[in-house]
Amino acid sequence: MRATLPLMEISDFPAIRRTRLDTLQVNLGYKCNQSCLHCHVNAGPTRTEAMSRETMFEVIAFLKSANIAVLDLTGGAPELNPHFRLLVKAARDIGVRVIDRCNLTILHEPGQEDLADFLHDNAVEIVASLPCYLEDNVDRQRGKGVFDSSVRALQLLNGKGYGKPGSPLKLSLVYNPQGAVLPPAQGPLEADYRKHLSEHFGITFTELFVLTNMPIQRFGSTLISKGQFEHYMDVLKNAYQPANLDSVMCRSLLSVDWKGYVYDCDFNQMLGLPLAWKNKPRTHLRELMGADIANNPIVVKDHCYGCTAGQGSSCGGALVN
Repeated sequence: MRATLPLMEISDFPAIRRTRLDTLQVNLGYKCNQSCLHCHVNAGPTRTEAMSRETMFEVIAFLKSANIAVLDLTGGAPELNPHFRLLVKAARDIGVRVIDRCNLTILHEPGQEDLADFLHDNAVEIVASLPCYLEDNVDRQRGKGVFDSSVRALQLLNGKGYGKPGSPLKLSLVYNPQGAVLPPAQGPLEADYRKHLSEHFGITFTELFVLTNMPIQRFGSTLISKGQFEHYMDVLKNAYQPANLDSVMCRSLLSVDWKGYVYDCDFNQMLGLPLAWKNKPRTHLRELMGADIANNPIVVKDHCYGCTAGQGSSCGGALVN
């Protein structure tokens, strides 16, 4: 049974529409050096999907034509795409902010020895997954030894100026809950992260993003196997906050898959729910050159309650503090 099936039914989630497009979030492929339990992409070492050089040139062309402010690179481990650096350099050359969603351990992989220097030299902002500040919790969720490797990576980045007070080199950390629960308040948890990481490892960072686990792909399958899927959906729906609708990321972000097809968000991409555009079954990025998608209806299903529950959740963390 696929974890996505319960989410494909008709939803009572409110209708919402897009505002001005600001961010292009691009999935460079599903290959990753880790296989995390909370992964909504089902990424891992055996995945082979990867964005081609040709599709990246289409991404670059779109960045220019749509005057995009932020390029948000994700995966898998986006750095494992052989053309990752080409895309980063091209985006930075035209003044686009670049965010690398980094799992930290990638910095220690063979062939990535100069990755930290590359990110530094190109002023790439780093959003790094660290689902807890305690070793046992991280290793349970992401694999044995991941916490130690992540700490060494953070210390390496700090040494290059990332996450230091007053530094323009942003290093943001990402927290995910351990199971079928909503995350705690972002502010107090960030204070706990800062205290523990500073006292025990001398680590500093820019900010903490608190994310709600989405009931899709690997995490969704885990919920189903434990008989917790319906319970978790009830948790999300019961915590729904209408005020969060104004700030959900899908209103100003466009998600692009490794083949160049577009979606309202990364979660819709994983569920195979394409952007609703001119009654087409799916739309490629090149077809949106010069198009204005403001006020376009956003495709919503029950998983959207994950972004609007409680304090809200987006790729930039909680929607309210």
